[in-house]
Amino acid sequence: MGFLVPVTLFGWIPFVILLFTLMPPRRAVIASFLLAWLFLPMAGYGVPGLPDYTKMSATTFGVLIGAALFDTDRLLSWRPKWVDLPMFVWCCCPLMSSYLNGLGLYDGVSEIVRAFIGWGLPYVIGRVYFNDLESLRELAIGIFIGGLIYVPFCWFEVRFSPQLHKWVYGFRQHSFIQNVRDGGYRPMVFMQHGLMVGMWMGMTTMIGVWLWQSRTVRKVWDIPMYVLLPAMFLTVYLCKSKYAVLLLGMGMIALYSAKWLRTKALIICLLCVPLTYAVLRASGELTGDSMIRWAEGAFGEDRAKSLAMRLNNENVLAERAMEKPVWGWGGWGASRVQDEQGKDLITDSLWIITLGKYGWVGLVSLMTVLLLPMILVVKDWRVELWHHAAVAPVVALAIVCTLYMFDHLMNGMVNPIFMLAAGAVGSAHYMFPAMANRATARQMVQARPVFGAQPRPA
Repeated sequence: MGFLVPVTLFGWIPFVILLFTLMPPRRAVIASFLLAWLFLPMAGYGVPGLPDYTKMSATTFGVLIGAALFDTDRLLSWRPKWVDLPMFVWCCCPLMSSYLNGLGLYDGVSEIVRAFIGWGLPYVIGRVYFNDLESLRELAIGIFIGGLIYVPFCWFEVRFSPQLHKWVYGFRQHSFIQNVRDGGYRPMVFMQHGLMVGMWMGMTTMIGVWLWQSRTVRKVWDIPMYVLLPAMFLTVYLCKSKYAVLLLGMGMIALYSAKWLRTKALIICLLCVPLTYAVLRASGELTGDSMIRWAEGAFGEDRAKSLAMRLNNENVLAERAMEKPVWGWGGWGASRVQDEQGKDLITDSLWIITLGKYGWVGLVSLMTVLLLPMILVVKDWRVELWHHAAVAPVVALAIVCTLYMFDHLMNGMVNPIFMLAAGAVGSAHYMFPAMANRATARQMVQARPVFGAQPRPA
């Protein structure tokens, strides 16, 4: 590791505190999460008695300390609601899993702390800081700008190979060969893997599309959105993650069908897919053979072989998980399965990891955390309002959370920025009851200017 690794990681908390002195607290939160996740190194340091100190913990602890010092009243204003129950269960279920598997109280509490740092704390910060129209709009625009910031870095690594992390921090964060694809390279920049970059670019593009079509955003940095969005789409393609492209397409089809057909049916169908998929896969009713054949026809033999290895491993791991289906096997690799050579089967998907470690209680709570934002949008907002400038940021953040759950059906990389979005949409459920009325929504759209443009008539 280079000398910049400890400098940036241990210097991040003081830097975040400085941001709170220079910016309004809400914008400091957005800047802290975005800058940390986009640019801090993929490294960690062991802390006795606590989870490793990583970019994840540096981000969340920095914001928590900054908020405690400079915005104490807002931080203490949060009151748990029923929408927070899935996150509470998700963060706390490791305690029961550890207890039932004889791993002890210390192990369970350690896992709770780890889950709270990566999931619970970003979610609570989202609930606290993004609880009105303007803040939700700022968060959505901020995440979109985070995608724009990565465009030149992605293009650089597509041309010259994933080198930035090694040049800046002195080491590669992942195997180089896994980012050689289709006769070229897919970028990693400063994230864990090229797949994470592809997902990030796909979801930020999804947000940008919905903000633009609702006229919430017309320009960024004085550049029109009709110029920026094609560059974003091109970057998603250049990331060479076919699953990210597929999820982006699914999200756009679902949202535009709601707009044009005035129906929530397709969105509701999407919400049913993750749990249905997990039940069928865990029960052995869906072995994945049809998915492999489809992938071979759509993406080629190499991608089909990669998918086949992943799904076949999951079949074996699902059998192991179903031996303790309710609370799982707990930690320390008890849910793992070894091959004939005694090596652990490669496991990529968060859903099967969760099912093995924490059983159906953990998996259902995880799915509910990520699907609940869109469920609330379906429940709270008339579909005719989804493309209004006042409501579009809420819808964009909610659909991104849903697609993030779809990503966890194939991958297992955690991005805390999506937890900010989940918490923000949870707050929207309580803050905007008057918005269920179309006339009220139109008045609010007229009352405030959109980003980069003048107010439009309702």
